[in-house]
Amino acid sequence: MSDDLRRRRQAVSGAFAGVVVVIAAVVGLAVAGDSVDDPANARAAAGSAANMPAPAATTPDAAPPPTQAPADTGFPPLPAGADPALATKPTTTAGTGKLTKLTVKSLIKGDGAPARAGQAITVNYVGVRYRTGEEFDASWNRSEPFSFQLGAGSVIPGFERGLIGVTVGSRVQIDIPSDLAYGDNPSAGRPAGPLRFIVDVLAVQ
Repeated sequence: MSDDLRRRRQAVSGAFAGVVVVIAAVVGLAVAGDSVDDPANARAAAGSAANMPAPAATTPDAAPPPTQAPADTGFPPLPAGADPALATKPTTTAGTGKLTKLTVKSLIKGDGAPARAGQAITVNYVGVRYRTGEEFDASWNRSEPFSFQLGAGSVIPGFERGLIGVTVGSRVQIDIPSDLAYGDNPSAGRPAGPLRFIVDVLAVQ
């Protein structure tokens, strides 16, 4: 084989190889373009990303706000060893029948000192109309107990008499006929007729 023929064959082989390389490059670009520009491919990629769970938020320094304990208002000021029921406002009901005399019923028996005439006494109370059970007054609603001197005439007679001898820490129901209360035709703002009180004795001195 002459040198001239050998050179022509080498030139043809080189040209063929170059063409193959160019074709391969063109095909690769076309495939890559399809994967980016094809809307179907783009939607599939977006769908895959959307279906992936979001990464969990990590806040190692964050802590739940502290829970504050309810403020102690100091009401009611219960005597030492008192029945816990005295910390809750009592429920009241209407009386039955005609009330003709002062009646005192023990609901909780305290073991403190008995209340005596001339002493200052501190109580919590709820007052209702005897016939209907409608509340007209309560120290609970003011979150403040009521203090007065027994025997000084500063309260209605039935309320005062009903507490004589009641021991500290007790809860009593006092049913008061109208003549020992405000009467049947009291001044404006005062309840008429017989009354019922639920009274907690908190202190005497």
